[in-house]
Amino acid sequence: MRRRSKIGYGAGTRVDRRQWLSMLGAVGAAGLAGCSGDDGGSPETPDNGGGVRGLDGIEERPTVSGTYDTVTSASFTTLNPLYNTESGAGTAIGRALDQGYTFDADDEYVPLLYDMSTDDGEVWVFDVREGLTFSDPYGAVDAESFVYQIEELHQSDWALTANATDWTGVNVERTGKRQFQAELPEPQLLWPESFDPLEYPIPKGVLEPYVDDENVEGLRQDEELLELRFSGNLGAFVLDEWDRGAGTTYTRNDEYYIQDADNWSDLFSNAPYFEGASISVVEEQASRLGALETGEADSASVPPERFEEFDNDPDVSMLQIPQPFNRILSVNMRDNGWNAGPGNLFRYVAFRQAIATAIGTDDLIEGVYRGLAEPHHTWQPAWSRWYPGDDEVPFFGTGDRYGAGPARELATTAFDRSAFDYGFDGDRMVTPEGDQVTLDVYHSAGQETAQLIAEYAAQELDDNLGIELDVQAIDGVRFNNEFWTATPEGGTDTVAGESVRWDAPTPNNPGPRSVTSNEEWDMSLVFGLNTYPRNPLTNAAFFDGANARYNPVGYYPEFDAGGLFERARTAATEEELAAAFADVFVELAREQPYVMLAFGDSLTGYNPDLRGPIEDFANGWNAPGWHFAE
Repeated sequence: MRRRSKIGYGAGTRVDRRQWLSMLGAVGAAGLAGCSGDDGGSPETPDNGGGVRGLDGIEERPTVSGTYDTVTSASFTTLNPLYNTESGAGTAIGRALDQGYTFDADDEYVPLLYDMSTDDGEVWVFDVREGLTFSDPYGAVDAESFVYQIEELHQSDWALTANATDWTGVNVERTGKRQFQAELPEPQLLWPESFDPLEYPIPKGVLEPYVDDENVEGLRQDEELLELRFSGNLGAFVLDEWDRGAGTTYTRNDEYYIQDADNWSDLFSNAPYFEGASISVVEEQASRLGALETGEADSASVPPERFEEFDNDPDVSMLQIPQPFNRILSVNMRDNGWNAGPGNLFRYVAFRQAIATAIGTDDLIEGVYRGLAEPHHTWQPAWSRWYPGDDEVPFFGTGDRYGAGPARELATTAFDRSAFDYGFDGDRMVTPEGDQVTLDVYHSAGQETAQLIAEYAAQELDDNLGIELDVQAIDGVRFNNEFWTATPEGGTDTVAGESVRWDAPTPNNPGPRSVTSNEEWDMSLVFGLNTYPRNPLTNAAFFDGANARYNPVGYYPEFDAGGLFERARTAATEEELAAAFADVFVELAREQPYVMLAFGDSLTGYNPDLRGPIEDFANGWNAPGWHFAE
């Protein structure tokens, strides 16, 4: 089987096999968690596919003019491409540095820095585009640039890069100056769609001193990496400044490689079509929306309650963009979670089901999202071709699986499993000491929709389970650093009667439940996660076992998650894949590792003179061609 990109290299280029990668959004193990961004989603999250293209009808090359200015609520923890795990920072990096590939609005692979191909799904060959250069003094981007990064960093036991586990067991070999191959432990027909082979280009000369000394902290804090000083002709813009609290500013990259790329339309031959760009961090929602109204910002997310108002504003173009990032209520199953009393009821499937049953998704979508969202019952949106079907999935939070009666029945089942005497005293859930069960729930500061969801969940859990929630706003960076992640320690634990070892702990799964973050916490609405509708096998990063590479909440599956994901990995046909995925998603719906609430559409307002954005999951894939109408 030979996989070919829809937009191939020109006839004059010798192509033996193909490569793949994506511009923004999910970046291997990174990007699996992105701040739920602004209310309604982030303006450009092109981990997407399908639909119409925003440059149809443009026959002449646009004129370079103006600056493209966006606003966001969340600051960036890092812009180091090797360690970023946030979608917002991924957007900021993507302004100045492309990754290997993307997918277009027809869900076809589009090579950016390299192309990929395979005959059998086991050996993939990468062909690096000619003419790619780093900034002086680092020279050309070649196969060695990627092979060195993979072998010396991702596959090392010290660097702990965001993409490290993506390359576990993969044999990488340089086969030419601009060609290398990757042999997988087992065939993967959807490997590019998993984003595991998605890489940024990093100069070997920047990395070598840190590799020689195995200096991970130096690598994390390297100024050339943090400020993208090496980006050469590899991005649409050059990063001028990253103000840690205020955002980023950019200048047009006159040497952008897309201009000479023969697999892109002539419309891109002078891309990008803005003199500069900026991303401004503005915590207050009113200020962000005011900037959109007055034209100070060319794009901003709009909360559902303001959608109709902006949709009727002639000075704003509103798009309702489906996306795979979910709104979840994360519950902390680690030892520093459930701070209401002894034990941790979050660890029981029945109790997580009780929480999901207590929160009405129909009213949530109509009341908070104004109908501009879809219910989230399992780890795929209903529009995904891998969704198992409504008849198979239990719908908590609606119908006869919603309300005080069924929620309390499930909670009682969990009480019976607990070693501690929890119960109900009238309308209140009480601890063994008879105290009211009181928990905290965090949401991102400056995001009104997140606050409304937190307040709605607090009311529902009070009414239907007798739990009192303390709603708290928090800066997303602080929550990530102090609550969500922890120093990797590893260790062992007994899970379902078997000993499990954390041999490759990460900040997002630092070890067994006994390994905890600096700060204790109970529940959170700060982060939403990607459900990967292109290749759901990527979700193994979350769920294929207690020691999965991304598991900040300490979830231990009670079904054979590893076995089901292995079935998917070894599937020989799409039918076998679909059957394995269906079993995974039914079990995840039942176990509720994260309490699943909604898929909110990305509600984004744009400058009405802006040409390029599309009302589609693939919005942003063609960003180099975006421009202002003349």
